[in-house]
Amino acid sequence: MNEYSDEERKLLLRLAHRTIAAELRREELDTSPPSSHLAELRGAFTTLHRCGGLRGCIGYVMPLYPLYRTIADTAAAAAFRDPRFTPVTIDELPELQIEISVLSPLAPIEPEEVEVGRHGLIVTLGHARGLLLPQVPLEWGWDREKFLSETCRKANLPPDAWKRGARLEAFTAEVFGENPPSESLANLR
Repeated sequence: MNEYSDEERKLLLRLAHRTIAAELRREELDTSPPSSHLAELRGAFTTLHRCGGLRGCIGYVMPLYPLYRTIADTAAAAAFRDPRFTPVTIDELPELQIEISVLSPLAPIEPEEVEVGRHGLIVTLGHARGLLLPQVPLEWGWDREKFLSETCRKANLPPDAWKRGARLEAFTAEVFGENPPSESLANLR
């Protein structure tokens, strides 16, 4: 069962699009939560896709802010501050597809308890830390061992660090998005 209603999901997706458009126009946007549910402190990631490819992804693992503000912050960061990509342009707005992942709290997990498609992972060893969302191993067709190894690689650790003392933490995520982009978004240009 989903924690967020269809209306709340649509509201969060619209917020992400409006935040990106407002930042391009250098406008202020009200990020006051419209309900107590969307005011709860939650970690979340906002992922941007364009033409079937990744265009940006930024998130907060820890619940630092109300979810509504977290989505606004992470949407802007994914669009303009993901170091892997150039900033989104106004011409790209109508083609952006947004996916939101609202995270559960983190919990320690043993390697044999990891369920591909259910758990997201964080691997930590010393100052190195890597995170992969639950949908990533499904998208790539990975099994549990490959998922653990790739999360280590994301942390710039050896792929077998999960066998050699790295700390594993898991979370679940309620993931929702749009496909294709909404026709109503063309007017945000």
